[in-house]
Amino acid sequence: MYRRSTDLMVKNNVELFSSRWGLVLVGLGMAIGTGNLWRFPRIAAQNGGGAFLLPWLFFLFAWSIPLLIAEFGLGRGSRRGPVGAFATMVGRSATWMGGFIVVTTVMIMFYYSVVTGWTLKYFLVALLGGFANVDPSDYWNDYSSSIWQPAILHVVSIATAGAIVGRGLVSGIERANRVLIPTLFVLLVIAAARSVTLPGASEGLRFLFLPELSALMDFRTWLEALTQSAWSTGAGWGLICSYAVYARRSDNAVSNAITIGLGNNLASLLAAVAILPTAFAILPSSEAREAMAAGNIGLTFVWIPQLFGEVPGGQYFLPVFFLALFFAALSSLIAMVELASRALIDAGLQRSVAVLIAVGVGIVLGLPSAVSLSVFQNQDWVWGFALMISGLFIAVATIQYGVDAFRHDLVNTHSEGRRANRIYSWTLKFLVPIEFIVMFGWWMYQTVTVYEPVEWWNPLRIYSVGSCVVQWSIALVVLRLANRRLSEAHLGPRATLKAN
Repeated sequence: MYRRSTDLMVKNNVELFSSRWGLVLVGLGMAIGTGNLWRFPRIAAQNGGGAFLLPWLFFLFAWSIPLLIAEFGLGRGSRRGPVGAFATMVGRSATWMGGFIVVTTVMIMFYYSVVTGWTLKYFLVALLGGFANVDPSDYWNDYSSSIWQPAILHVVSIATAGAIVGRGLVSGIERANRVLIPTLFVLLVIAAARSVTLPGASEGLRFLFLPELSALMDFRTWLEALTQSAWSTGAGWGLICSYAVYARRSDNAVSNAITIGLGNNLASLLAAVAILPTAFAILPSSEAREAMAAGNIGLTFVWIPQLFGEVPGGQYFLPVFFLALFFAALSSLIAMVELASRALIDAGLQRSVAVLIAVGVGIVLGLPSAVSLSVFQNQDWVWGFALMISGLFIAVATIQYGVDAFRHDLVNTHSEGRRANRIYSWTLKFLVPIEFIVMFGWWMYQTVTVYEPVEWWNPLRIYSVGSCVVQWSIALVVLRLANRRLSEAHLGPRATLKAN
């Protein structure tokens, strides 16, 4: 096992957050994304409404917040992103695990910028009244089958995120999130307030907040709650690890992680309040449930314009919703570009050069998802599920370091406020690995029996185990072979770690 004193790793040229709230707002920007506004309302509706909220809140504290705290400790302790953090805090031989976390999130960045472009397009169209007298389904089909529009807006989105990241932490990332996140919450409150004042909205509110207790007996409800919490908060993505590079030693990792986690859940609830009561107020109950089952894309880009088109004053509130969605997407995209850039900065590049490379590669490798929905769906399938592995690797890092030592050395570095206790150590050592085994096993079972019962092994199918295994294996093999070079690039030839 390898360790280093965190004080020796603080670089003089590392910029720090201007305040605790600057850190929290940036963390909220990382966590709150399209998954809050388009996935959460759908998943909640499909899994018992209010009944879903109970396990969803449970897993916030049983999976997401513990991993966010762990990422915070790794990033602040090493003053490096995931690759360098694993090499420094766990050992050179573990560098490849940090590399896999970066690869997974960067692969998501390639198509996430495409989604950001979609939200920008729909905001502009809604603002100009372009959905009036237009069938939303036909509009989406025409737009998504186009080559140039999605590609151009993909480029605009990732270039915008890159320009913000290129300005540095305080002047770029923190300043942008100080505008994006408060504005996002204001927009969500406005949309939610309009939704709950519609005649008949009470049925949607009852569905959302009054639990159908029978749903708690369904194993799928618990698993969906776990996956939603994991993906929505950004736990295991390596993003908080990259931002924690700029945190002070006195910053309270536990309080910050809890604030980010609860803020993320609040944004999800506001989005659900904006959508579900509207759906139940405008549509018959059966059609409202059909809308919720339309998938992320179908719900957001087909049903939402249709719903707001039937709401009095909807032409004013539809741009509000899509502006909120765009801000959520952009704030998360900024975090992904920072993570990609951080990996290059840790390897010795200047920020300006690192950001240019990250954006340039993102533009090129994001184009296939921009011009082909099949590629987009496959990449979302493969690398979205890879986040489960990334989360496990974060827990493994704390176990290899020693969970109690990790808690003492890297988490409880503050003198006041909440502190991680032995329950936290137990959660990382036992509960998170058990959750991974159950969640990953269930996903494999569902894929083989439901999604691809005939050709689940076929790597050329969009939704198949084979496609995931092939792409993950390529990444893991390359990273394992390049492990030594990666560790040397991030630690340098003289950064020899001493065994404890």
